[in-house]
Amino acid sequence: MVDRTYCQYPYDDDLIAATLRDGQTRVRAYRFTEKVAVLGSGSYAEAELHLDVCHKDRVPVLRRRGEGCAVILDPANVIVSVAATGIPFGHHRQQFDTLTTWLIEGLARIGMPGVSQAGICDLVLGDRKIGGACLHRSRDLLYYTVSLLVDPDLENVKRYLKHPPREPEYRRGRAHRDFMGSLAKSLAVDDSAGVGCNGTDSNCPTDHTSGANAEHVAELLRSTLRPPDLQQSPAVAA
Repeated sequence: MVDRTYCQYPYDDDLIAATLRDGQTRVRAYRFTEKVAVLGSGSYAEAELHLDVCHKDRVPVLRRRGEGCAVILDPANVIVSVAATGIPFGHHRQQFDTLTTWLIEGLARIGMPGVSQAGICDLVLGDRKIGGACLHRSRDLLYYTVSLLVDPDLENVKRYLKHPPREPEYRRGRAHRDFMGSLAKSLAVDDSAGVGCNGTDSNCPTDHTSGANAEHVAELLRSTLRPPDLQQSPAVAA
């Protein structure tokens, strides 16, 4: 039996509540501000986390609505979430693909081309994972959320996260640091240009720490992403 004692991931509760209240599809992009371990809805914490280290370092452990294995979130992650209602139940894979394509197109518009989908729910640059998504469905709700690895601390990932009990084929047994990538590093962010910037844009961050890069990506996505039209997607037409 899955241990349900861990608190539910709360950061999109207001987004979901507002959508259930008025039926409007909503999208949100934000830089994560803490360091937490997040279990999938069916994850076993003991199998996926170094729980003793999490407890020693006082890293909270939460459980999300969607499935998948545990992840570590930190301030160099950007979260993109979508809440929608009135979407026919079923066709989950098509809905996943529609939402992933929508996000990939949004990333390209802010100067991050070349991202593709791998496995069911991963975003990759080359063969490196730079994002992971999950989908939660109920009769009343579609909730999709993605964590983008802008400039993650891979030592933290190794410290708190065990090798997953299941993995996509393209991972090929690789350790976290050989499997996970960084949007910032992959796109050659340096001291002369911020993520998605050409080096002369006054809106680019002047502090190119991982947090500054992540906040800039979140700002660009907030200004670019519009709620996807899921009623017109192949997921509904299928």
